Amino acid sequence: MSRKTEIPIKNVEAMKVTRHGSSRDKAVKPTCLEYIEVASGIRLHVRDWGQGRAIVLIPGWPLANDMYDYQMTELAKRGFRAISISQRGFGKSAKPWGPYNYDVYADDLKAVLDHLDVNDVTLGGHSMGGAVAIHYMARHQGSRVSKLALFGAAAPIWTKREDYPYGLPKSEADALMEAVDIDRPKLLADFGKIFGLTETSINPGLAAWLHAMGMQASPYAVAQSVAALRDTDLRSELATIAVPTAIFHAAGDRVCPFVFAEEMARGIKNSKIVRFEKSGHALFLEEKEKFNHELMAFAKEG
Repeated sequence: MSRKTEIPIKNVEAMKVTRHGSSRDKAVKPTCLEYIEVASGIRLHVRDWGQGRAIVLIPGWPLANDMYDYQMTELAKRGFRAISISQRGFGKSAKPWGPYNYDVYADDLKAVLDHLDVNDVTLGGHSMGGAVAIHYMARHQGSRVSKLALFGAAAPIWTKREDYPYGLPKSEADALMEAVDIDRPKLLADFGKIFGLTETSINPGLAAWLHAMGMQASPYAVAQSVAALRDTDLRSELATIAVPTAIFHAAGDRVCPFVFAEEMARGIKNSKIVRFEKSGHALFLEEKEKFNHELMAFAKEG
């Protein structure tokens, strides 16, 4: 009778295969347990699937990297290295007490990209994640990024100004922050009603999944992120973006109106709008086949 052979742990570790990003990347070690430390004691949940040119995805408020499940699997199957990051305060990432703003989120993103040592990245962000991606390009001079994709981005400004008549009044953003401390489940349920093209265009199963994902977030991070959305003006940063940019935006978006896309396209050189006609803010779900096709095609361009 044959005897089972046990392989020492150190030899198992030695047998692990390194992965590559784009052809210009160095070999990198697989991420450990899907977590990357971005500051002392602060680890972000990161999924890193597949091999090939890297596409890095940042979730929108108040979601986590799970929101990209229908992109991650498809991208990895189609020869891309798909990387999704839950921002601090959200999903399975650390939820420290402290500042939650675009500077912090951009710096966390820089730490993740540096840790993974990826280059030639197509960086994509949804809603607030799109605003963070824009700020990253300005704050870190587009380090490691060769293309930018913005999905229903909450930019260049999410709230109205005297010289910017689009978006929410600041008072409504204030009310959202107050609602976090009063009844956060109801706040997220109400947000879910305007997330799709219509109140019923996202099926109950997906709606429940999104709601549960939002409830994973730190209530403090949820409120402070609304403050960042309310107060941050990215108009001056649009002109700093020097890479090809695709602006995915739905005509029926009720969270970030389509005029946002037009304002971003006006400010970003070498940008184009990819218009979605059958979805709302949840374009990545409601029109996922088109979304995935357009994202892969854009990543392959050039």
